[in-house]
Parts: sequence; structure tokens; C-alpha cells
Amino acid sequence: MGGLAPAGRRREGAGRAPGPRAREDRRARRDARGQRSLAASGAAAGGFFRPRHRSDGGGPGPERVPALFACAAVGNGRNTTLSSLVRRKSDRGRNAVRPGGVRTSARPDPTCTGELMKIGIIGAGNIGGNLTRRLTALGHDVSVANSRGPETLTALAEETGATPVTVAEAARGAEVVVVTIPFGKVPNLPAGLFDAAAEGFALIDTNNYYPQQRDGRIAGVEDEGLTESRWTERQLGHPVIKAFNGTYAQDILDRHRPAGDPERMALPVAGDDETAKKTVRALIDQLGFDTVDAGGLDDSWRQQPDTPVYGLREGVEGVTKALAAASPERPAGFRG
Repeated sequence: MGGLAPAGRRREGAGRAPGPRAREDRRARRDARGQRSLAASGAAAGGFFRPRHRSDGGGPGPERVPALFACAAVGNGRNTTLSSLVRRKSDRGRNAVRPGGVRTSARPDPTCTGELMKIGIIGAGNIGGNLTRRLTALGHDVSVANSRGPETLTALAEETGATPVTVAEAARGAEVVVVTIPFGKVPNLPAGLFDAAAEGFALIDTNNYYPQQRDGRIAGVEDEGLTESRWTERQLGHPVIKAFNGTYAQDILDRHRPAGDPERMALPVAGDDETAKKTVRALIDQLGFDTVDAGGLDDSWRQQPDTPVYGLREGVEGVTKALAAASPERPAGFRG
């Protein structure tokens, strides 16, 4: 999850992990659901601690990100290789590979504005669960994992068509990986987790450090002065892009808007890898939100808990002003 919050309605169930035929049936059902409104998706409430003084107002017009994705057109900015084409045969017809390595959607989706990708989500709480719902509804091939094992994700898989896997398998072949687990649990992730991910994959960090409320004191943040995502990056051994950490999980389902809508929210995105940042910003655009480049990871303190942008539901102008107004001093309520 992106942060600590009262638990919403969880759509996870017990039982055995589904077999290949069950997964095929789920994907067929998901394909049918993709033609319907995303607003009908199930919801899990909350995603983080939201300071009481934050505004809930709408914001000004959007900032457009260059279109890196097109459902029935161009690739994702990386050269298509033979190995990637072989891997994509496992998409079971959802993405057809045309001559020249360009993929096109075999199932037109009126809500889809981008190329379909393989995405791994580690964490199935509020943020992870709702990203699973939205990304599968857009047609992406999503694998989802949690600490309790794939057998506990039967209901979420049945609802969305995502593939439940173990944490060790979540990044296999993934072009985007989302880590959305409690901050203090990040060092417990298995070694070699990203060894089988796609070359040049983007890694999204949605986490927040809650020393008093959940995580306990972490010396790298408190004593070394590392930003939360810089600390996370060191634990994971791969560049991360900080996004969704101050976003209500419910907003992922309910507040997405088409490009140009005056009520479209903007989300801050920070990271040092510019290529990965462009991929993440374009994916967020596809999800129905504008983005603001919040700088590198050493600047990402501007979007940590209790900063002006944390929990802000505004457009590009409002988010830009909130980032500029942040103080580097860690609030007392978020010190260990």
C-alpha cells in the first residue's frame, strides 16, 4: 500500500491458486469487463495518513506528457527484441505482434490510450489492489503478489483477471514493477527479485515512512538524512521512481479523468532515471491523471508525509506550487 490507513474492503480470498484453465476463464471475463466503465470497479478505501489541513479542491488545466504509449500503434520507447517477442506469446492473444515488432490490441478497449505491458505488483493492499483493478481493466498483463502467498489472492484474481504469484515471481518478464508494501518490510524482499525482469524495466516505489505509526525508527532516514525513496532504492539495488505515495487509493478508482478535463488531478513523480520516469509518467497519464516532475530522488522529500502536496487533490498548477512550498525539515509527527 502507499501508506498506512484504516483498512478498506479487501477483495482477497483463501483457497488454492487457480490453474491454467481458470486463468484463461478469468482473462476472458476481464476482456469483457474492459468494455465497461472503470468506475464500476470494486473499491478499497484509503491509502495513507492525510493531514487535516490539506485542500480537496480541484485544480487548473493539465500538463501533457509525451505519448509513449498507443494501444494500437507504437512501441514503448525500447527496441523490440526476439526474446521479448517470444515472451509476449504468453499474452494469449491479447496483444498481437505485427511485422516490425509493433504490438496492437486484439481487444479494442475504448478506455485504453496506451500500449499494453506486463506489470508486476508486489503488495495487494489498498494501493496495490486498486492499481491491479485499474491496470487489468485497461488491458495490461498484471501479476500480483503479497507476503501471504498467491492462494490468498484468489478473490482479487477472480475479480480482475490478474495472475496471483509468489513475491519471487512477481517481476518475471515485467516492464514495470510496483513495490507497494510497508516501508519497514522492504529489506525483507527476496534477493535477486528483479533478475528476471525485462531489460530496462521501471520500478515504482509507492511507500511512506511512518516511524511512530507502523515502521519503527530507521537509521538511514533519521541519522543519514536519506529521503525515503533513496533509502528504498538502496535496499532494492535498482533505481526507483517515487509515485502514488500521497494518493488516496480510492482516487485511483474514482477520480481518473480524460486528458484536458479541468478536474483532472496531477500526481508528483520523482526519480533519477529519466527514461524510467517518462515510462511511469506516461502510465499515470494512461490511468487518467496528469503528472508533475518533482525532480530526482534527493528532492523527493517534497512529497513525503505531511508536506503540502501529500494528499493534495489538485491539478498541475496546484501540485507545482505545493512542491515549491515544502520544507526539508521532517515534521515531528513523522520522526522516529
